[in-house]
Amino acid sequence: MKAFMVERYGDKAGVRAGEMPAPQVGADDVLVRIHAASVNPLDLKLRDGAFKVILPYRLPLVLGNDFAGVVVRVGPAVTRFAVGDEVYARPDKDRIGTFAELIAVHQDDVALKPAGLTMEEAASLPLVALASWQALVGRAQVRPGQKVLIHAGAGGVGTIAVQLAKELGAYVAATASTAEVDMVKDLGADVVVDYEKQAFETVLDGYDVVLDTLGGETLAKSLQVLKPGGKIISVAGPPDAAFARELGANPVHWLAMGALSLRTRLRARRRHVTYSFLFMKASGDELRELTMLVDAGTIRPVVDRVFPFDQTPEAMEYVEKGRAKAGKVVVAMT
Repeated sequence: MKAFMVERYGDKAGVRAGEMPAPQVGADDVLVRIHAASVNPLDLKLRDGAFKVILPYRLPLVLGNDFAGVVVRVGPAVTRFAVGDEVYARPDKDRIGTFAELIAVHQDDVALKPAGLTMEEAASLPLVALASWQALVGRAQVRPGQKVLIHAGAGGVGTIAVQLAKELGAYVAATASTAEVDMVKDLGADVVVDYEKQAFETVLDGYDVVLDTLGGETLAKSLQVLKPGGKIISVAGPPDAAFARELGANPVHWLAMGALSLRTRLRARRRHVTYSFLFMKASGDELRELTMLVDAGTIRPVVDRVFPFDQTPEAMEYVEKGRAKAGKVVVAMT
């Protein structure tokens, strides 16, 4: 099968097309012919080797972390799916590789595609929708009436998180550029801070939850807007020891991850708030919960641009250079 892979970490020009063996299908696996896959910042980090110590993939590595497609074969123990089903998923971290024609995925990580979405729209959702769900529902346990700040409200995670937070009954603030303010308001944000004109930490205060998608100075300043007992959950900040434990890393790596986030955690503690790093997990059950929200019209995908499959490296460059105006970038097989 044709696939896009990286043969050497850190080589930005090294994502190339090549032939790979078709995936082996286990007893609990579904084999899916991929119709579309989305590009995520995680793909860029994996290409650059950002997680190579605790996610020791064997090279060459096929990139890609979510997809939509059609089941073409099922393992003998599969009970949830049949050949011909239209599905979407974020594969488990050990079984990534959606920039390819085929992928084998455990049935527990797969969900039926929302009926009203195109393959491209569906492919844009799994990773960012699951990240939003696991941050706001799982980690933060957002309740009606709470105040939630979502950074980069026009980004891949942000566009979904804004909609989900509103569905959970929160008062939602988001940051966005001037050109994106109206779009983020249309997604349901109660207030949108134009970061080109205002510093969010000077106009927002008393928030229960911050979902940080940017890291760096944005993460540090976000501590100022939280009320005592508040939570900041980051998908872009420094990993912590809990993340290393979740991945099954050894105690040495726990200490290393803890050291990376020590400064942030100490700052948070001084303000009587908590910091945690989120590396989202595959979950078919959670994806089915999200599918119901999509089918009900509560959550809608936002797609910035669709590239043909043979332009996957160009799609990655487009994301890396920040050219996407809103939502996700997708590669389509057809």
